[in-house]
Amino acid sequence: MGQENETTSPGGGFLIAETGPEGIFTPEDFSDEHRMIADTAEQFMESEVVPRIDAIEYKESGINELLLRKAGEIGLLAPTVPEELGGAGLDQVSATIISDKSGRHGSFATTFGAHSGIGTLPILYFGTEDQKKKYLPRLATADWISAYALTEAEAGSDALAARTRAELSADGKKYLLNGTKLWITNAGFAHIFVTFAKVDGDKFTAFIVERDAPGVSTGPEEHKMGINGSSTRTLILENAEVPVDNLLGEIGRGHVIAFNILNFGRFKLGASVVSGIKHVFNTALRYALSRMQFQKPIIEFGAIQHKIAEMAVRVYAAESMVYRTAGLIDSAMRAAHLTESSSPSSALKVLEEYAVECSVVKVANSEILDFVVDEAVQIHGGNGFSRDYEVERCYRDARVNRIFEGTNEINRLLISGMLLKRSMKGQLGILAAAQKIAGELLELSTREGAEGDVLEPETTLIRNYRKIFLLAAGVAAKRFREALAEQQEILCALSTIAIHLYAAESTVLRARKRVARSAGPDSELAVQVARIVAHNAFSDVEKQAREILCACAEGDELRTQLAALRRFLRITGVDLIASRRRVAEALRQAERYCLS
Repeated sequence: MGQENETTSPGGGFLIAETGPEGIFTPEDFSDEHRMIADTAEQFMESEVVPRIDAIEYKESGINELLLRKAGEIGLLAPTVPEELGGAGLDQVSATIISDKSGRHGSFATTFGAHSGIGTLPILYFGTEDQKKKYLPRLATADWISAYALTEAEAGSDALAARTRAELSADGKKYLLNGTKLWITNAGFAHIFVTFAKVDGDKFTAFIVERDAPGVSTGPEEHKMGINGSSTRTLILENAEVPVDNLLGEIGRGHVIAFNILNFGRFKLGASVVSGIKHVFNTALRYALSRMQFQKPIIEFGAIQHKIAEMAVRVYAAESMVYRTAGLIDSAMRAAHLTESSSPSSALKVLEEYAVECSVVKVANSEILDFVVDEAVQIHGGNGFSRDYEVERCYRDARVNRIFEGTNEINRLLISGMLLKRSMKGQLGILAAAQKIAGELLELSTREGAEGDVLEPETTLIRNYRKIFLLAAGVAAKRFREALAEQQEILCALSTIAIHLYAAESTVLRARKRVARSAGPDSELAVQVARIVAHNAFSDVEKQAREILCACAEGDELRTQLAALRRFLRITGVDLIASRRRVAEALRQAERYCLS
């Protein structure tokens, strides 16, 4: 990343302050090293994974272990692990690129992510020096494979309700763990399990559990709707013996590990679906180009062009959010003067700062993936419902991403909850900005975008989306105060507005940056894409805000607030049909996703 991208902003800062195009990182900013990493990861997927998709899907013995080892051989499994511990010591953008490119095939992406992400990072960030030296070099090469064991029958979204117990043995040399963990990815072949249990029944704590330890076993493979090529089993602990040296972190502080690792796991999931979205899009586009109806390919019909364009602009938005967030993290790490030799816990504090953005990316991109695979099936018509066509599997594989790493509902509650909590602590000026907006309700006009900005209407619209969020947040906080935490519908609605804002702003800023660098067809296409994304959010932002306001006020107060909402949404009409046609035509000519 160049110096022009060194601007840092606090986590959640996009909701209270504008960012210029120079303040974000985009795929167009990749360095030569980044492009080399992307090429390496893509070639690995093409040469090693794609030819083995059938073997993966039918769980051919040893296939996932083989592929993980091959990925380890070329440095894809531990990008942010320091070199002296067997990793590559790369920046977060590089790690994000690897996550992105690994996501083309759902089952392998799940296997890969469980090992290299939530299975490895707890040891990197919370392990002792001895634990890191023992495990990380072996995990980096997939000599050993890791899994993450948190969920239980009565502890899903409420992880702290876990019933698995850990009791110190009489001789004080080991813990005895008893309990059952559910939905454990890689359980069929993992060598270690990062496992959570309550010491003495109440102190939630993390452990590194080795597969061959006495008392450790797994159940049969689960029969799932999708990602059938990944291993998913229960982990059964019956007086499982875990040496005291394998306690991870501190006793009673397991929640710190669980929640921080899940937080970054959300970002990695949001990144990993990007290449999957692109692949499904390209599959649908090729079908639309070749499928003949009424003596011409269906891509020539307006209804199909509409679908193709809407799918493509969402791919662009997903990619824009992912790399903007990765850039924020890297810039913050540089600002904190963190290097490869810095304590991993120092890096973790930076990652914690952007917990809101991580959840936004997870929710937005898992829902974009669902939209794209659904439209891909629709474009295929009856063939899309047949297992003879790849989109049928992609449709089933996609669904779990809205459940993985915390359901999208839980993440929506986390987004708004974290924002309001940080504001109340004085760490982020959400409530102060909301009070300022409340004081401006009687103003007769809103500030326009910068003169000469080709996306001036969209820039103004995004500015007003921000004001709408602040208006709604301020009204809700005033109405419910501390009880706002119990108003889940309002919290989810606030988060949905925030997600629309982040997606639209990331897309528009990326397009503005592209235009500023060079004029031409590619830049003009980016403008059309950004225009569609920004205006697509309009109706849902209005709906969510209206519901919040109506739940929080009445009478003259409500009428004043609704009038402000209408004013913020007063825009000049744009011809989105023409924009979609231009995007669809460019894609038809390229015969592939060509917006990046």
